[in-house]
Amino acid sequence: MLSRKIGEINIRFAVPKDISEIISINLKTLPEHYSHSFFIELLIDSPETFLVAELNNKIIGYIMCRTEHGFSTVKKMRFAKKGHIVSFAVLDNHRRKGIGKCLLEEAIRGMQSRKCSEAYLEVRTNNDAAIELYKNLGFDSSVILNNYYKDGENALLMCKKIQENIIN
Repeated sequence: MLSRKIGEINIRFAVPKDISEIISINLKTLPEHYSHSFFIELLIDSPETFLVAELNNKIIGYIMCRTEHGFSTVKKMRFAKKGHIVSFAVLDNHRRKGIGKCLLEEAIRGMQSRKCSEAYLEVRTNNDAAIELYKNLGFDSSVILNNYYKDGENALLMCKKIQENIIN
């Protein structure tokens, strides 16, 4: 069982009983919301990449990802097993303390254990703090997705090569 510490904060794999707290964080911090069943589906499908940050037995952040197969974002015209960072949030009063970075690093380790060759995500083009975090961890900007979000905002597609085993 994964357990990584940042001071008093524990990073660990999510479990089903965490879902209500995770949904609460999602509702407080992000404009994109998902159904309870979607969170459960990703937890069951990709448990190595669904993580929480916990302080004093209270969840203060999470990252949920899934494994997908499709055309590579990194190496054009190649088929790849990819880790998709679907949702990622840390409560406002716990940001800029390295928690998000740690969650992302551990999720990428989980993608590597699932033999993903790359990771990708979509981020709002005006979310400068998140874009900076992703760039600092080696993600590159790929393309702007116009009107990606329900409110009409654009997204920046960002990707990172994480290992060499791209499927031919």
